[in-house]
Amino acid sequence: MSDAVLTQMESFGALYQRACERKGGPKALEALLSKPLANSQVAALGDDRFLAEFTKKIFQSGFVWKVVRNKWPDFERLFFGFDIDKVLLMPDEMLEQRAQDPSIIRNYRKVKTVRDNALMIESVRSEHGSFARFVANWPANDIINLWAYLKQHGARLGGNTGPYALRFLGKDTFLLSRDISSYFLQRNIISGGVTSKRSLNAIQASFNELQQQSGRSLQELSQIISLSVGDNQLN
Repeated sequence: MSDAVLTQMESFGALYQRACERKGGPKALEALLSKPLANSQVAALGDDRFLAEFTKKIFQSGFVWKVVRNKWPDFERLFFGFDIDKVLLMPDEMLEQRAQDPSIIRNYRKVKTVRDNALMIESVRSEHGSFARFVANWPANDIINLWAYLKQHGARLGGNTGPYALRFLGKDTFLLSRDISSYFLQRNIISGGVTSKRSLNAIQASFNELQQQSGRSLQELSQIISLSVGDNQLN
C-alpha cells in the first residue's frame, strides 16, 4: 500500500467506534453484520447456482427487483434449473422463444446472457473441476481481479452486477455501494472514477489493511464502513 493511502486511511478501531455510535453500541452493530460462507461451502455450491444468480442479478439491474423475484420460479423452469449442459444446448431459436415468454421478463439481450455465461462457466470448470471451486479459491486480498474476470469473460457482469452475485452466493467480497464509494472519495484515498484500475487497487489495499488490523471478512468490513458514514445502508 502506498504511503498516501496509509495517510488517508482511518484505523479499524475508529471506523468501528463510529459505526457503534451510529447504531446504538457494539451489540446492536454486530446484530446488523453478516458473514460470508467458508471457502469450502462456496466450493460445494452447484455451478447451476452461479449461472442462476448471475442471471438474476443481470435481470434485476435497472429493473424492479421484486418483479424479478416474483417471476423467478418461471426463470428456473424455462432455463432447465440453469443446468449448464442443458443451457449450452439451447439454440438461438429457443432463446428467442424464451425472450418472448410473458412468464419472465421479455428482454432478448439479457436472455442471451444465460447461454453466454454458461459458456464461461463451462470453460472454467473444464480447467478447475467446477466454477464454484474456481471462485472459492480466489484470494480475498485480490477480489477486484475476480470482478475483472467476470466482466471480461462473462456477459453483463461488470459494474456491481458480478460483485452482488458473488456476495449473495457467499463469496467474501466488498461492494462499491454509494456509501462505500463516497467514503473513499471523501477520504481522498481515490479520486476521479471509482472503478478505474488505480481506484480499485487503492480500495482493495485499504480493505486488505483493515482486514489485517481486524481479522474481519471483507463483507463485514464493507458493512461496517457503510454503517459508519452517509446513509449507512447495509451492503
